[in-house]
Amino acid sequence: MLFTDRAIKLFNHSGSAETKSREDMDERFKWNLKDIYVDDVTWEKDYNWVLKNLPMYKSFDGKLSSDDDLLVKCLQFDDQIGMKLERLNLYAMLSKDSDMRASKYQGMNDRIKSLLSKALASSSFIRPELLLIPEKRINSFLKKNKDLKIYRHFFDNLLREKKHTLSKEVEEILAMTGEITSAPYGIYSMFTNADMKFPSVKDALGNEFEVSHARFYAAMYNKDRNLREQVFKNYYKPFGDYLNTLTSLFNSNLKSNIFSARARNYNSARNASLDKNNIPESVYDNLVLTVNQNLAPLHRWAAIKKRVLNVDELHPYDVYVTLFSTEKEDKYTYQKAKHLILDALKPLGKNYLNNVKKAFDNRWIDVYETPAKKSGAYSSGTTYGVHPYVLLNWTDLLNDVFTLAHEMGHNMHSYYTGHNQPYPYANYSIFLAEVASTFNESLLLDYLIQHASSNGEKLTLLEKYLNNITSTFFRQVMFAEFEMLVYKRTEAGEALTQNELNELYKEIYQKYWGAEMVIDKEEEYTWARIPHFYYNFYVYQYATGFSASEVLAKSIKEEGKTAVKRYLKFLQAGSSDYSLKILNYAGVDMNSAEPVLATVQKMEKLLDEVESLL
Repeated sequence: MLFTDRAIKLFNHSGSAETKSREDMDERFKWNLKDIYVDDVTWEKDYNWVLKNLPMYKSFDGKLSSDDDLLVKCLQFDDQIGMKLERLNLYAMLSKDSDMRASKYQGMNDRIKSLLSKALASSSFIRPELLLIPEKRINSFLKKNKDLKIYRHFFDNLLREKKHTLSKEVEEILAMTGEITSAPYGIYSMFTNADMKFPSVKDALGNEFEVSHARFYAAMYNKDRNLREQVFKNYYKPFGDYLNTLTSLFNSNLKSNIFSARARNYNSARNASLDKNNIPESVYDNLVLTVNQNLAPLHRWAAIKKRVLNVDELHPYDVYVTLFSTEKEDKYTYQKAKHLILDALKPLGKNYLNNVKKAFDNRWIDVYETPAKKSGAYSSGTTYGVHPYVLLNWTDLLNDVFTLAHEMGHNMHSYYTGHNQPYPYANYSIFLAEVASTFNESLLLDYLIQHASSNGEKLTLLEKYLNNITSTFFRQVMFAEFEMLVYKRTEAGEALTQNELNELYKEIYQKYWGAEMVIDKEEEYTWARIPHFYYNFYVYQYATGFSASEVLAKSIKEEGKTAVKRYLKFLQAGSSDYSLKILNYAGVDMNSAEPVLATVQKMEKLLDEVESLL
């Protein structure tokens, strides 16, 4: 019931870099999972408690309209089950992601998925039964019973989704399909993180090293163009070798989401995905359309890159390379990064800084890459009663500093939400998820630019800002447009082969980067390596979140404490209201093109400043 609204988020985490063994890694740089469960035995106890208590749902079946006290007991029991499941999942997920070869934790992760499916099936009667209760009677229950008042927004949202909630029997069947519909992502994640093997390449000194997810990202910033090209082509090689398998997984995921949407009477998978957070499709369409009409800054940035690199052709492996030399050291230790971030976040006040320090000092963060650890970076989100965790794969690059700032934005959003909302609202929608993260990055960039000691250093930081806009805004809209089109074609009955997916991705990539870009064949199947395409219309929210964060950061610079107070209320709001309203209260209107245009205009100003310094 309430926990089922959040269940989809339990397994949706994305999957950067040194390879010391996990046993040899200093404990300070590994997350402390004892804050969740003291040991695996304690996890098993909670697992068995949930399994044992699931039959209690039957005592409420068919009786929810009869008595307000019984209704409260059902909702509270459902919350209790949800809290246990989320805690169980967090421990299993983080244990698995620490070493994806560990069969014990793969097994625990599989078991919790099965338990979730059983819980969803056991509780599946609640939503359709509630919808049979006349709205007038629900309102009388809410007025009469003080323990029910906490669920008022839940009931508002429930009634809004009434036409997409099916009969008790059908809801139970759909709940049982959870393991099946989540299988494509589970297989994809295991295959690309644990089983896929990458070739080895040699650096400029002749040292051979095996390509990995982390080393790929690090190499894309390296000034050695030959190394970039080697790593780029060798990183993509296994994706090309297994393109048939990856195409099958990709299409299976599309069809799973289309099936779920159609079963619930939505007109499309996108409609179903956005409706969960009450986001009109016009927000998505407005984002894609407005960006398509304003690609000139990205084309201009491509032209500058080509000129500064002094190359005849600009290739995808040239997109993120550091263009400008700087007197500042190129390496950023984790310790140094923490100090920089704390200084940059000072405008948010002492309480906020103390909470960030708490995360740094108490092993909420898993810092360095170890063998078979999940690649990339993420924040675990809100798990009621437990602090959030952060996964990193540190490589001593400036980019890692921003990744840490980004994930700590998520971390603090989850922390503030968990401490200020009751369980039913102690989470935030995916639509809001990327606001706090990119907001932190914006403050960090402004701080570093202000403290730049030379024009060279300032150019480096301006370049970073421009790359942020490129990757978090334009690139994500590009992904969003690709995702929108592949779903439209599939929903129209078209079978998408690997060649058609490659051609579509290439066409969109060329449009976004313009005539300066020469697209290597490897880039054409980038769609096959993006885990976010398995999250069902997730990526557009990076761009909307980035746009919103730019508006919020600007307001804090201009208004000071008043804007900070609004921002902290945003962090505390959780899901206590609809996402667009929560952003509106913070001072951002995502129904308009204004935040999108503001980001485009910001990029133009940054480009002007870069060209003035060249």
